[in-house]
Amino acid sequence: MERSTGPVIPKVVQSIDGYVTNEGIELIGQKLELATAEVTAVSTFYTQYKSKPVGEYHVGICTNTLCAVMGGDAIFSSIKEHLSIENDGVTSDGKVSVEHIECNAACDYAPVVMVNWEFYDNQTVQSTKDLVDSARAGKPIPPTRGPKTLRTWKQNSAVLAGISDGLANEGVQAGEPTLLGLNKAKGGA
Repeated sequence: MERSTGPVIPKVVQSIDGYVTNEGIELIGQKLELATAEVTAVSTFYTQYKSKPVGEYHVGICTNTLCAVMGGDAIFSSIKEHLSIENDGVTSDGKVSVEHIECNAACDYAPVVMVNWEFYDNQTVQSTKDLVDSARAGKPIPPTRGPKTLRTWKQNSAVLAGISDGLANEGVQAGEPTLLGLNKAKGGA
């Protein structure tokens, strides 16, 4: 029977170290009796795994077609300039990093920004500047959907590894635009 690291194991390492370290890959390989190449294959396949440190608040800005025309390109450009960093860069204080995201799968709320995988819908250049500034100040603006508070990169990595933070049912889960098609399919308005 073939074993796999699955996507969960590197997330545990990331929740502790902030990224998937070489030491973490070796430890996973030893514990699961896998070659480090097998573990590396998993940790480099998924874009949620990072091979170098990111900020305490990792900002993913969607610039796919719909988000781009709705303002995503302007947001991405402005935030890089505002923070004086490039794509995949981290602020000098280590608080915020920025990443170009091809799609956040939330087109009904374009343009969308994600911070530590939490949604910030219908963003503008100014609202995103306010968001990154609040994160740098240690008082991040709450997500527009999901939990009522924004957790750190490491904390959310632990949640994605299956460690519950008790916030799964907190806040708005799916808004009206998301549910519109479902309601129409069920014969509703």
